[in-house]
Amino acid sequence: MHLTMLKAKLHQAHVTLSELEYEGSCAIDGKLLDEAGIHEYEQIQIYNLANGNRFTTYAIRGEDGSGMISVNGAAAHKASPGDRIIICCYTQLDQKEVANFKPKLVYLNEQNQITHTSDRIPVQVA
Repeated sequence: MHLTMLKAKLHQAHVTLSELEYEGSCAIDGKLLDEAGIHEYEQIQIYNLANGNRFTTYAIRGEDGSGMISVNGAAAHKASPGDRIIICCYTQLDQKEVANFKPKLVYLNEQNQITHTSDRIPVQVA
């Protein structure tokens, strides 16, 4: 049996551009892609905290160190500059791999600079 697990997350990224006519789907600062282990052309899920939109697209490399998060093409209808989003990608693991698997979680500030990283989300308490 295979399980779908969170592989990587860019948490609280801020959309910097929204380009309806641009080829490609979501341009992400290359350093952020590298830190999260997200590959160019890899499928990503975007969750928009500003409006609740959730959509699937793919990552393309943006200029290293630019802080760029550009939502492009048809996806530009789902997010606008200034929106806070969560960018996730997933992987398929067999049950034996799950026990030792850790996701790469990258937390960002308002300028899309890394504040910290982690490999676990704290237990939510009531």
